[in-house]
Amino acid sequence: MINYDHIQSVFTEIDYKVNEPLKGYTYTKVGGEADVLLFPKNKIELAKIVRYANDHEIPWMVLGNASNIIVRDKGIRGFVIMFDKLNTITVNGYTIEAEAGANLIHTTRVALYHSLTGFEFACGIPGSVGGAVYMNAGAYGGEISTILVSAQLLTKQGEIITVDSRDMKFGYRHSMVQDTGAIVISAKFALKPGVYDIIGQEMGRLNYLRELKQPLDFPSCGSVFKRPVGHFAGQLIMEAGLKGYRIGGVEVSEKHAGFMINVDNATASDYEELIAHVIHTVEEKFGVTLEREVRIIGEA
Repeated sequence: MINYDHIQSVFTEIDYKVNEPLKGYTYTKVGGEADVLLFPKNKIELAKIVRYANDHEIPWMVLGNASNIIVRDKGIRGFVIMFDKLNTITVNGYTIEAEAGANLIHTTRVALYHSLTGFEFACGIPGSVGGAVYMNAGAYGGEISTILVSAQLLTKQGEIITVDSRDMKFGYRHSMVQDTGAIVISAKFALKPGVYDIIGQEMGRLNYLRELKQPLDFPSCGSVFKRPVGHFAGQLIMEAGLKGYRIGGVEVSEKHAGFMINVDNATASDYEELIAHVIHTVEEKFGVTLEREVRIIGEA
């Protein structure tokens, strides 16, 4: 049970909102209310929030920038922490360190500004640095694991630790963070010196490809499914005749069948039903079981 009066007296310097609808913060534009939505400005405030939650047995989670997440319609109980204000990016030689709330695309542009190469693959990936490390985000042959030096994590107990890249147990769209319940609060990346114009041209090329193939003009959760071994999810969905298939306000994109877009005031239930229908149809037609890349969280 959350004592809202006590929170008000304790979190005097921390920005927060009570019973806040999350659909205004997610890339899908769906999601019910968070009991308390908090916006820490630094690691001290973050640690204070987590300690308070643990001491008072209040469930807590970090929403990050909510780019590859579907929040269910009944919302999330307890504390939901947004990292929007934990977004500092620093450059030291060939190393970039970014707080978890830093926009990933903006981070790649900082690398470009300093003529550092290695981050181009991520120039069009939406979301935050923390989310990218969490899921080992990748595109066009590159992955976060190839450039990460170390990550600073906040454990479920509220302890801040630093983990080397080799201990992150990276896999395809996976890291050990997903298994431990820890939270990424910052990351350090090792890049190489490059030529500004060449880096810029490559980023332009990759962004052109993304705009050509992906439905960027509608709210979505990004790529819905992981790539099945020996197949491409979008191709299987297309060959199953599901392009344009719609449930409620959510539709399988005509532009890229691996995406589901919010075309008409969709709900999280619409997304879940469409995902389940696609998985069932593809398995029935091709014997391939699609695995979700997008996370579904909150109360059903």
